[in-house]
Formats: sequence, structure tokens, C-alpha cells
Amino acid sequence: MAQAGAPPETPGIRPGRLKVFLGAAPGVGKTYRMLDEGWRRALRGTDVVVAYAECHHRPHTEEMLEGLEALPRLRHDHGGPESTGLDLAAVLARRPAVALVDELAHTNVPGTGNAKRWQDVEELLAAGIDVMTTVNIQHLESLSDVVEKITGVPQRETVPDDVVRRAHQIELVDMAPEALRRRMAHGNIYAPEKIDAALSHYFRVGNLTALRELALLWLAERVDETLQRYRAEHGIGGVWETRERVVVALTGGPEGDTLIRRAARIAARSSGGDLLAVHVTRSDGLAGVSPAALAGQRRLVESLGGTYHTVVGDQVPAALLEFARAENATQLVVGVSRRGWPARVLAARGVGDSVVEMSGDIDVHIVTHERAGRGRGLPVPGSGLSRVRRICGPAAGLLLPLLLTATLRADAATEAVALNLTSETLLFLVAVVGVACIGGVTSALLASLTASLLLNYYFIPPTGRFTIHGANNILALVAFALVAVTVAAVVDRSLRLSRRAASATAAAETLSSLAGGILRGEQDVPDLLERTRRTFGMESAELRPRGRGGDRDRDLDRDLDRNRDRDRQTAPATARDGAGRAPAEEIRTPIGEDAELVLRGRALPSSDRRVLAAFAAHLTAAVERARLARAAAEIEPVRAADRMRTALLAAVSHDLRTPLASGWAAVSSLRSREVDFSPEDREELLATADESMAKLNRLVDNLLDMSRLQAGALTLSLRPTALVEVLPLALDSLPEAPACEVAAPDLERAPDVLADPPLLERVLANLVANAARHSPPGRPVTVAASVLASRVELRVVDRGPGLRPADRERAFEPFQRLGDTDNTTGLGLGLALSRGLTEAMGGTLTPEDTPGGGLTMVVSLPAAPAHV
Repeated sequence: MAQAGAPPETPGIRPGRLKVFLGAAPGVGKTYRMLDEGWRRALRGTDVVVAYAECHHRPHTEEMLEGLEALPRLRHDHGGPESTGLDLAAVLARRPAVALVDELAHTNVPGTGNAKRWQDVEELLAAGIDVMTTVNIQHLESLSDVVEKITGVPQRETVPDDVVRRAHQIELVDMAPEALRRRMAHGNIYAPEKIDAALSHYFRVGNLTALRELALLWLAERVDETLQRYRAEHGIGGVWETRERVVVALTGGPEGDTLIRRAARIAARSSGGDLLAVHVTRSDGLAGVSPAALAGQRRLVESLGGTYHTVVGDQVPAALLEFARAENATQLVVGVSRRGWPARVLAARGVGDSVVEMSGDIDVHIVTHERAGRGRGLPVPGSGLSRVRRICGPAAGLLLPLLLTATLRADAATEAVALNLTSETLLFLVAVVGVACIGGVTSALLASLTASLLLNYYFIPPTGRFTIHGANNILALVAFALVAVTVAAVVDRSLRLSRRAASATAAAETLSSLAGGILRGEQDVPDLLERTRRTFGMESAELRPRGRGGDRDRDLDRDLDRNRDRDRQTAPATARDGAGRAPAEEIRTPIGEDAELVLRGRALPSSDRRVLAAFAAHLTAAVERARLARAAAEIEPVRAADRMRTALLAAVSHDLRTPLASGWAAVSSLRSREVDFSPEDREELLATADESMAKLNRLVDNLLDMSRLQAGALTLSLRPTALVEVLPLALDSLPEAPACEVAAPDLERAPDVLADPPLLERVLANLVANAARHSPPGRPVTVAASVLASRVELRVVDRGPGLRPADRERAFEPFQRLGDTDNTTGLGLGLALSRGLTEAMGGTLTPEDTPGGGLTMVVSLPAAPAHV
């Protein structure tokens, strides 16, 4: 089956637009609403045709068809009830402006082109035809398993979510469960004989309510994506409180678990609220960060249904708010500072205070915790010296020597303490060293100059004037200044080394987060682009081609366009600090030889650019992986065809030779006029020829069926089928009746299965023949049936040697017999053909060990529904 993806566009033609009418259950009025919209557009003069509409004999819906041009349907006759489908060629030939195509998830009849109707729709869109279609929420691929758990009915027909998400418009056709059940009771949905069963099973109030909620939530996500894209395209940075999004800021400290749980409770108060956890990695590091703690907090966030993000930012409050506005967050949760009161008094304001001041229309929750005020001081963002230290350093360089001078002069006047010049000089040196530790080299030079002048004027004889007598005094003052400058230089160097170490730690933390994401499977180009954008706090991140290199570049352009379209669908709104569009810088980084990574947003410092290089390397690898995967996908069909051709030639050379030779010899003998055969001899030769031709016919039938299966051209006619009727026909079709025990009561009690009777007969005949061939003499093959949930399992049991677990899948490969030496028994297609036919009918064929020895083949088929 073709994979969901962007439909191939026809050069020079604008792709058509898709409108989807989404319903929670059958009968809500999707087809009626589609036809009503078709009428509305037709009355405005639009060329509208009904390409396919399934009214299910509902009178009001059939009335809507009257007056609209309807194209003839494609009819299929498989020997059973006639089926109809969408005539794609007729629609393309008619080329209307708008085509109405009902039941997007419908499976087409094999051999008629595309396997699914959504693939037909994509061809119509690529041809420039607008399409309106319908689909129920249970047919979306991502929700089929959820719907099965709710209703107990497996979904055989599904459509990839991405096909519906790419629709230009999605309209929800909604109806309350009670109203839908009234429609059912009035006979407006199903025939009267099916109403009671439907109301008692699929159309229970609980089922319909759950399906309705699934439809509303799925559509809400799609609407949210559209809103985010609109905000990004129009540069809207303000918060629109359309949906509660709670962002919790994590520092990596022990209070993280408390903040996460508090934020989760806030998000839970609003149905459908989102929880996002963010950790800001900054270039100067963050005290108290524990990688193990962050990893544990990430697991906690994800277990609560939230998402975890890491961003890079020099200013933590600004980075938090940029992320929150980019995600259209309505509330931000931060913890009370862990710094003690001395750090809060001496240092700049904390992250929480800054966030509150800058938050604007985002509600900020300052959450207390047991670690509040008990931790080490968090470093203040900025350069090595904080703003307070840069201001206080020079002031201390002037004031501290003056205060020390005043104190010493007062003590000398009162004769409280008798100090000599050496002690006074050492006290001034201590003061200068203290200033150097606070304010760095500049403050130290200012303090040493001030202290030396004061010391010379007030304490070195003769006092009261600036004079220096003696080489010892000059040496002392020079040493005084050198010590001060040296201490300040050491302090500055230690701060620079500390900044480098913290920057390296921050980079390592970011790269560790990137590596963890890759290990969790985030290896696709769009995922890596989104991670890059969020990590560096940019407005957008995309890949652009550079240069031209023939087919290789055309392939790359196609991939980049597809990724760009996906990014536009999921890109968050751009944060703005004003009403207008803020200017943004573009940062370009090469990605391999053919592309470049373009980030749009703030300017990046050199330290962040080094980390960006690592992200670029991963993106390069992801682009190359995508190219290699595409090349491998293109080569694989050729390799498969070559393997099939080689195996077929080998099989024909061995397995067809004996029946051909036998039949040829028998016919040649009968035509010979040199020998006069008795009636008995002629009968024996005719029997030999007949047996050889029958064997050849079976082999050729198997070859043809296998080729049809692999080409996807096998014709199916699925309908309710009784096992008790098919099994006798399968046994009669075998050339030699095998010894077989049939559990008749099990088959009679088993419900009908949804299958193609002739194909199911072929499957059972092959399985019974295979089991009989491996069963020892006197041990008959056993056939039994059982019911499991909504499926019927048919078991064909033999008491032969069985199969090793390693050989079980190989037994279903064509043209091999797992060590059989008898080349006259067939092509080795029996099991391969049986599995292919079973899977084509929506079933499975799996081997199991027979208790006591042997092999059991289990055919599992869906039970025929009690209602449609």
C-alpha cells in the first residue's frame, strides 16, 4: 500500500484543496452535509459533480442527490454480489472544479488501481480538482486501536492522520448521543431489522459519548495548529488564552518535583490543558544542576502527560518568557529562590522577580517549597562580575581606605591601640586585597592608589604631606601595589576559568539532551529542526538547498519542501516584544554539500554557535539517512522482483520437469503406431497423462495466484461465510482424500467469518494437504474452530515433526520446502500462498506447537458483523 505523504503535484497546475467533513459515528449526517455544501457551491456557479456518494438508502440524503450531476460508478463483478466504486479515470477526464467523494477511508477493490480511496483523492488534488469528502473518527489510523477498545469492533479501513491533517478545511459534523440514538430508533440510519442490535452494541450512549470526545479533542489539536501557524505568519506575540498551557521552569534542583506536580494540577483544572517543562541552559552555568535530577524530572513530566524542553539563553527570565510566548502559554510556574537572605540582599533580583516584572499577559505562579532560602546562591546572569560587584568595587576602592584611615587616626588620638607603620601598612594591604576580590583589577588599582596616598600622607613621616624618604619606604609602597594588582588578576582569572567551565558544562548538558532525544527516536529531520529551534530560542528553523547538482538536488528540494510544509503546520507563534514584527537575524550553517540550516531570531554568541555545529552535524546525518532510505526504497522492488524471478526459474527447472516428462511420455506412447497397447495399458497411460496435467494445472494456478498477490491485483469478494460449508469443499478439492478429523460441533457453533469463500477454500485445502503430508501414518489431521473476541480461529493440527522456532517464518517464503528432497511435490508455494490469501482477506496465519508434538496452523479471520 502506498505511504501517506504529500500528493505528487502536476507541473503547472495548482493543487486542489481538500475539505473534510469529520463525524464521530455513522449517521451524524456527514454525507448530507457534504451534499448540502455541494448544492451551495453549485448555486454560486461552481462546477460541482458527485464522484461517489453512499446514501445507505436514507431518504433525506438521497433527496439531496437530486439535481446534482453524478458521474457513473465503476462496477465490479467477482462472481458474487456486484460492488461499485469511484471511477477515478472518469473524474479526471471530466475535470470538475469540485468533486464530492464520500467515505475517504474506503478500501478499493483489488486490481482497480489504488488500494485506498484516499489515494484516489490525492490524485484528484494533484490534478487541481478541489475535493470534499467524509470520514468518521474511528477510521483515523492513530485512533483505530482506541476505538476498538471502546466499541469492541476492529477497524479494517483506516486513513493516515496526515492525509486528513493536510486538509484545507475540516468541519465537524456533530450530534449529541441521545439525538443520534433517536435518529436510529426512527429508522433514519439502519434498516428496521438492524436497529435493536445497533442500539445494544455499537450505538450505546457510552460508546457514542467517548467517540464524540475523541472527535472533539482531535479536531481541537488541528485547530490549535492552524491558530499557531496564523500567529506565526502574522507576527502576533501576545498570548491568546484559547487553551490553557502551563509552563513550569526547572533549575535541576531538588524542588523540581514539587513544581512539576503543582503545574500539573493547574493544567488539570482545564480540560485539555497542556503541561510543558522547560530548563534554561545558559552560558555561565547554574549552581545546583544535577543531570540525574533533570532526567528524573523529565520522566515525571512525561508520565503526567507533559513535554520536556531545553532552551539556551544568557538571560534566564527572558529565555523563559520567550519560550512561554512562543508556545502561547497562559501560565508560568517558577519556584521561590533557593538563595539565602545574604545572597538575596547583596546580589541582583532573582529569576522569579524578573519574570513577574516582564511577564505581561502571562500569569506567573511563584511556588514555595521546602528548599526555599536554604540553598547556595544562584549566580547572577551576565559577565563574570555581577552588576552589584561592578558598582560596589570602585566605591569600596575609595571608601574603604578612607574609613580605615579615619579609624586608625581616631585610635592614635585616643591612644587606645599603639600601632607602628608596619601594622598600619598591612591593614591597608588587607583592605586593598578585599577590594580586589570584590571588584577586580580596576577596583584594586583604584584602592591601591587611594591607600598609598593616604598611607603616605597620614602615617609615613613626615606626616601631613606627600613625601617619601628612604629606599625601604619606596620598596614597601611598590610591593604594596604589586600585591594588590596580583590578587586582583588572580581573581579575574579564576572568574574567567569559572565562566569557561560553566559554559562547557552548559554545552555538554545541551548536547546530552540532544543525544537523549536521538536515542528516544527523534531522528527525523522535522523533529531535529523543531528541537534546534526550541533549544536556541529561535523564531524558526528550516533547511534550504544551496547550489545545484542535478537529480540529487531535485530530490533534496522535494524533501526540504515537504519538511517545510510540515514545519508550517506545527510551528509555534513567534514571540514579539511589541505589536509589530520585530527584526530578526538569519544564522546560516552548512548541512552537507547541498543544504544549509537557517535559523531566524536572536543573535547567537560564539559559545552557542559551537553547540549549533553539533546540531548541524546531526541534521546532516538525518538528511543523508533520508536520502539513503529513499534510495533503498526505490531499489527494493527491483531486488524483490529479481529474487522472485530467480526463485521461479529455479523452481520451474526442478518441479515442473517431472509432470511434464510424465505427461509427455504418456501422450507420445499413446500416439505411437509401433506399439499395440492393450486397453488396460491405454487406460494407465491416459491416467498418467491426466494426473500430470492436473498437477501442472495446480502448480500454474499457485504461480498465478502468488503473482497476483505480490502485484496487489487479487480480486476479492468478502461476505459472511460459514466454515461448516467451506471445509468439505476444501477437502473434496484435494487429489487424495487425507485422513482428517473435523470437530463438527465447533464448526457449527462458530459464527460466520468475513471472507471470500473460494479463496478460503484454497487456504484450507493447502493447509490440510500440508499437514497430511507431514503427519505419520495412522495419525489424522484435526480441524477445529474457536471464537476469540471478535475473531474466529480455525486450527489445522498435525502430529508430525513440527518446526523449530527459527524456521517458522521461513516456512512461509515462496519456492522452498525446508529441506524436502522430493522435487515432485510442488513448488513450495502452499504456505506462502495460504498466508497471502489469508492476509488479503483481513486475517492472519500463524504457526503454533501442537501439544505432544507436531505443528498447528491457526487461521484467524474477523467474524462477520451482526450489522453494517
